[in-house]
Amino acid sequence: MPFFQWFAATDWFMRVGPRVMPKFDRVLRPLARGRLLSGGPMPTLVLTSTGAKTGLPRSTPLACRPEPGGALLVVGSNFGHDRHPAWSANLIRTPEARVGFGGREFGVTAVLLTGGERAAAWPGLIEQWPLYSRYTDKSGRQLRVFRLIPTH
Repeated sequence: MPFFQWFAATDWFMRVGPRVMPKFDRVLRPLARGRLLSGGPMPTLVLTSTGAKTGLPRSTPLACRPEPGGALLVVGSNFGHDRHPAWSANLIRTPEARVGFGGREFGVTAVLLTGGERAAAWPGLIEQWPLYSRYTDKSGRQLRVFRLIPTH
């Protein structure tokens, strides 16, 4: 297991990560103009959704899995916490959102995967980031999986 996967699986990181990683991303992403973390084994994007309670834009850096055809999969792991992340409730309420990925920004429609669609996507997500299994066990919940379909 690569060092970062081992580190991200520690109880310490699972507690601290939600506070530290978004700040780290906010500093690093502008320097790389959104391109540095888009490729590689754990690509990332910035999701801008509409707040379910406030109606205001909310931007969140997320790991993603690109699919053939341009869709992107994202997982509501919330670092293994027992609650779903707020951004996932935002997408359920308002599935239209914006994504920054690969140095460009575009509109998407979010689809919450359930049943067979989720089951088909899950092995690839686990292959890419095995910690989703640990986060599932730690949280005691089924992690939400969304397909972000570009609307161009």
